[in-house]
Amino acid sequence: MALLTDLLDLVLPQLCAGCEQPARLLCPGCRQALADLRPGRTEPDPFPPGLPRTCAAGPYDGALRGLLLGHKERGRLALARPLGELLGAAVGALRAGEVVLVPVPSARAAVRARGHDHALRLARAAAATRGLRAAPLLVPARAVADQSGLSTQGRAANLAGALRARSDLAGLPVVVVDDVVTTGATLVEAARALREGGARVRGAAVVAATQRR
Repeated sequence: MALLTDLLDLVLPQLCAGCEQPARLLCPGCRQALADLRPGRTEPDPFPPGLPRTCAAGPYDGALRGLLLGHKERGRLALARPLGELLGAAVGALRAGEVVLVPVPSARAAVRARGHDHALRLARAAAATRGLRAAPLLVPARAVADQSGLSTQGRAANLAGALRARSDLAGLPVVVVDDVVTTGATLVEAARALREGGARVRGAAVVAATQRR
């Protein structure tokens, strides 16, 4: 299915993923908007205990929001390349050195519904831009409820103990990567599971950070 989606994305008329104006993938204006982003430190408010140092490529808004939704929910897999470059830039902002990028795992049902694992795809694309390795070292330990509509405390409770490391990761330096950070609860749980597995968590990197109002 992923291969078919890639081919269709190349041959069918498309709208810009950022603004929905006619364009094969991104219009010049949205390309420039992405080029103008400056990756840097982000901290959810309130700050959740256990959150590693986190960098984001930009705010979850405008063209960046459109790209993420297009890749994750609309099957525009060609967007993995520009999104991977942005995620790679966020990884670079951490200055974490030689690390393995570990994506937050998607629920199996979500992967089946979308036809691809968007988080792993982005992690691999980002790793390629930095000369690093990406590996799915986390797996779900139990089912979780839909995060939509949950409070900060509700998200933290929903995710507590939800992940585990695949194997003994003794001493492995890692950076957790994801598409979006909102409350930070997902990154906290991923970092906890990796530390419990023996890894050294050097930070977290995301494509976009939700701007809470």
